[in-house]
Parts: sequence; C-alpha cells; structure tokens
Amino acid sequence: MELIQKEPGLDAYLAASEAINHTHPRVRDTSAALWADTGDAYSYARAAFEYVRDAIPHSADSGDPRVTWRASDVLATRTGICYAKSIALAALLRHRGIPTALCYQLLGEDDGSDQVVHGLVAVRLPGDDTWRRQDPRGNKPGVDARFSLDRERLAFPVRPHLGEIDYPDLHATVPAPVLAALQQAEDRAALWRTLPTSLP
Repeated sequence: MELIQKEPGLDAYLAASEAINHTHPRVRDTSAALWADTGDAYSYARAAFEYVRDAIPHSADSGDPRVTWRASDVLATRTGICYAKSIALAALLRHRGIPTALCYQLLGEDDGSDQVVHGLVAVRLPGDDTWRRQDPRGNKPGVDARFSLDRERLAFPVRPHLGEIDYPDLHATVPAPVLAALQQAEDRAALWRTLPTSLP
C-alpha cells in the first residue's frame, strides 16, 4: 500500500498541536530520559515506541476507565486507547525532530462485525524517504506488534475479505471524528459507544 501525505511538506508532521503537545514539560522530560539512553534518531525512535507500547497500558487491557487525548496526559496517567497512545508517540518523536504522522485502519471482529477505526503512526527517519507504519497499541495474547523498518509488524494486519481497510492517508493532526470521540467521552465505556466507524 502506498501511504499518502495529506500535507505536502514535512514541517506539518513536526508541528505541535493541542493534542500532540510536544512542547509540554512532561513530553520534554520523557523525551530527554529516552534520548539519554539512546543518542541517535533510530535507537530513540525504537525506545520511544517500546516505551509507549509497554509502559502505557491500553486502557481496554488494563480496565482503566479514564479517557486521555493530550500526549502529556497520556504520559502522566500512563493510560489510553490506541488513538491516545499514537498521539503520545507522535509527540515524543516530533519533539526530537522525527516526522511522524497519524494513520488508521478499519478493523472488526472475526465475523466482520462491529468495525471501528484503529489508530497507529508512521515515521520517517533521517536518510529514509519512506514512511514506516508502527503500532504502539500494546501487546497481549494474540497481538505482537514490533518496531520494524524492513517489514511491518503491526498489531492487526487487515483482513480485506472481512471488509477491513488500511487507510492510506498520513494525517498531520488528529482527524476530527477521532478527536471529538476522545474529547466528548466521559469515560471509556462511553467512548466505546462512540468510536468512529469510518474516516472521511
């Protein structure tokens, strides 16, 4: 699949926003700690991915009812769904000057029912003119996502025969339906009822 930049320049994929608030002290401090243990863009990107994947449980796995959507809040509370964890990873990577996009899949149950939009990221590392998708959702039995630059190791490869979709668009900001669902949900139970079932 060919990934499509929604914005022509890479600067948009380095920008801060209300959600991807990579100038916040919590993001800066987390980034500094990860950078101190790595020191180059490639190892930092892997460390940031593994930190978000492993140190911040997916709230559906942990049972945490809180809904987070700002990167700084995801890092502070150490909880979030796939959208929130992708926002946090984007902030950590953008803080170090690594272009990072938000991207999405449409996934469902094994019978094709209950399809919802799933969030992940794509990164473009120095010296590489190709976007590489990474999924920091968090592993569990049956899910084994890995940071990989040679072949995708996503949490959920799509199953086209069930109507699942890899959306090709690379978003510089959080799409409106995703952000609205996060911001308006009182708790995760409410969020589960309003997860986007498609993207424009």
